[in-house]
Amino acid sequence: MDYFEIAFTYDAAIETGVINDILASELGDIGFDSFISEDSGLLAYVSADKYNESALRNCLEAFPVQDILFSYTSRLIKSCNWNEVWEKNYFQPVTFGDECLIRASFHLEQTGFRYSLVIDPKMAFGTGNHATTSLMIGELLPLDLKDKAFLDMGCGTGVLAILAAKKGALRVVAIDIDEWAYHNALENCRLNNTALIEVVLGGAEQLARLGSFDIIFANINRNILLNDIHRYAEVLKPSGMLFMSGFLTEDVPDIEAASSQQGLILCAVKERDHWVAVQIQKP
Repeated sequence: MDYFEIAFTYDAAIETGVINDILASELGDIGFDSFISEDSGLLAYVSADKYNESALRNCLEAFPVQDILFSYTSRLIKSCNWNEVWEKNYFQPVTFGDECLIRASFHLEQTGFRYSLVIDPKMAFGTGNHATTSLMIGELLPLDLKDKAFLDMGCGTGVLAILAAKKGALRVVAIDIDEWAYHNALENCRLNNTALIEVVLGGAEQLARLGSFDIIFANINRNILLNDIHRYAEVLKPSGMLFMSGFLTEDVPDIEAASSQQGLILCAVKERDHWVAVQIQKP
């Protein structure tokens, strides 16, 4: 699959890292699916069939923070060995104390971790490097998943589903609307000997046929979460827990209001680098 790489730089008074985070969230709404934050700005990736120059200009014109002058360049990256690209440039192993190690197949093995995951990201989202994935893994690690049905909504690489399977979940479903992510999740399930994970290609409209879940993790973006939260509520069992991330601190009131409309209760909010993860319960 061919991709466009868009390199953004800014002329602004606020920190580049803050702009990177907000821009990544906005670009996710117009089809961009992978981001690399740099000191100079943001590298953003979108499949060639989804790239729309007009939509990009409109996104920048409607940017929610004022007084930022954007500059960007684009280049087409022909289909290639994305593992080689990540190895040479970006993806480094991620650790969570001695509980969890996330590495790619091209990294050396390390011992001493309770859970060791092999994730070859290619262009699917979710290696643990980004704040939202890190937040969600931090929420997942303490959970008791024995005899639980677990849903990874917007699974990307499948990293959360794979960790849930390794933690002993009775049933694990991973779903993503992006075909690239779907195939990448299948591959990563094989790499981790978690082939019993049910990987589904599609969106929230698929949930009604997939049964009910004790725990749902949804790391997507604000607009999709607000649009689909009613579907999550429908398949969440009583006393079940819903964890959501992929949005910013200022979005929490909207997320809480949408949850309340579905009879769900906001229990906890955690923040990292302006990104947020929330824990919500169904009574």
